[in-house]
Amino acid sequence: MRDSTIARNYAEALLELARKADDLEGWGAMISEVAAAVGKDRRLKVFLETPQIGAEQKNEVLARAFQDRMPRLFVRFLQALVKNRRQQLIPEIAFEYRNLLDEVQGRVHAQVTVARTPDDGTTEHIARELSRVVGKTVVPHMVVNPAILGGVVVRLGDTVMDGSVRRRLTMLRSRLMAGTR
Repeated sequence: MRDSTIARNYAEALLELARKADDLEGWGAMISEVAAAVGKDRRLKVFLETPQIGAEQKNEVLARAFQDRMPRLFVRFLQALVKNRRQQLIPEIAFEYRNLLDEVQGRVHAQVTVARTPDDGTTEHIARELSRVVGKTVVPHMVVNPAILGGVVVRLGDTVMDGSVRRRLTMLRSRLMAGTR
């Protein structure tokens, strides 16, 4: 089985545990926090991935480190990862969990390119309009690119909606050039 499939399976299990705890967002924040710690702290990563250190010893350290900060069931999930030698998948599990959470909550992410930095009101307006069009809650990730001159370019998965001034000018130029021939 591929690592991404395994990570997705663990993320689904984590989502079920989070549902039982009635804290989907909180558990997502916890797995993301652990994934970030593994990514940033080389000593932690080496500790978790070193085969010379047994699973029992790793699980004791995890229990002591997280017992006061995270729910017991979450710590046991991390310990199961270690026991099954899947601790290296924690960052992928966090990624898959966020994707599952977005699916469950009807959220989609869109890359929105604008010509200049938008204010909060503009960002909220764009999010509201995209949500209305798509029928799901859209989380816009704003990118500034002055080359589009104005308007917006939205990438939503494989779909691109180009409402830029640059595109409109290019189309107008093409029409004008076609009319002169």
